[in-house]
Amino acid sequence: MHLPVNPPVLPMLAKRVGELPVGGTWIFEPKWDGFRALVFRDGDEILIQSRDEKSLNRYFPELLEPLLAQLPGRCVLDGEIVVAKDDVLDFDALQLRIHPAASRVKLLSQEIPASIVFFDLLSEGNRDLQGMAFQDRRRMLESLLSSAAPPLHLTPATGESSIAADWFRRFEGAGIDGVVAKPGLATYEPNKRVMLKVKHERDCDCVVAGFRWHKKGAHAAVGSLLLGLFDDSGALQHVGVCASFTEKKRRELVEFLAPYRENALAAHPWKDWAEHAPASHSAVSQVAHRQEAERVYV
Repeated sequence: MHLPVNPPVLPMLAKRVGELPVGGTWIFEPKWDGFRALVFRDGDEILIQSRDEKSLNRYFPELLEPLLAQLPGRCVLDGEIVVAKDDVLDFDALQLRIHPAASRVKLLSQEIPASIVFFDLLSEGNRDLQGMAFQDRRRMLESLLSSAAPPLHLTPATGESSIAADWFRRFEGAGIDGVVAKPGLATYEPNKRVMLKVKHERDCDCVVAGFRWHKKGAHAAVGSLLLGLFDDSGALQHVGVCASFTEKKRRELVEFLAPYRENALAAHPWKDWAEHAPASHSAVSQVAHRQEAERVYV
């Protein structure tokens, strides 16, 4: 690709806060419960890039043709891939799409097709828009997607905190994860926590069933903890990851978890999966492109 903004690009991030901000120039959006995705188009070439810089093209083949049909010939957009069932976002169904078997992915893409919701514009034509204020990028995105049809969508947005608060209260049951607040004058800063997010609180006690090494830690820092919950039959089901740690805490966790690693797989609930599944299988990951050796069970 030869775009003003070429892959890979780390998406701009949000810092979690306890309540919606007041005052200032804020633009509020729903926080979608899906897979973050940057879409790069250069002519006939499309790349759907995950948050960790991997290609998602093979997992969402049903999105490729609509993206080619509806997006400008040269552009870069930021958004979220979601799956809806019975008018509710279904993150579990979305996770099933990250599967090593192409036949399985094809079947699921027909049975429960994904959609993509766009909320930012990084590049259009020969222009790099990252240095432009978000409120201006938003206006350009609205114009670009004015005729968009499913499975492409433009996220709702408002400058009224009262409307955002109403979204937060009313839409939790539909799978909306909360509300994001973006400074209207902010530029696009990859991998920086420039935005704010207010999420619905859902507390539970989880089992730490393993962890992943940090990609820059050289086996000296923990990247994320693999979390599980026991279902009614007693099976340990993967329910997510915990990855928001300081660099100091990542290093401390290596020492803390070391005693639990010895013979950890001997009676581990995920032993069969760990020993027999391909490295790209994703029972415990949204985007399973990491090597199996990077997963450690405790």
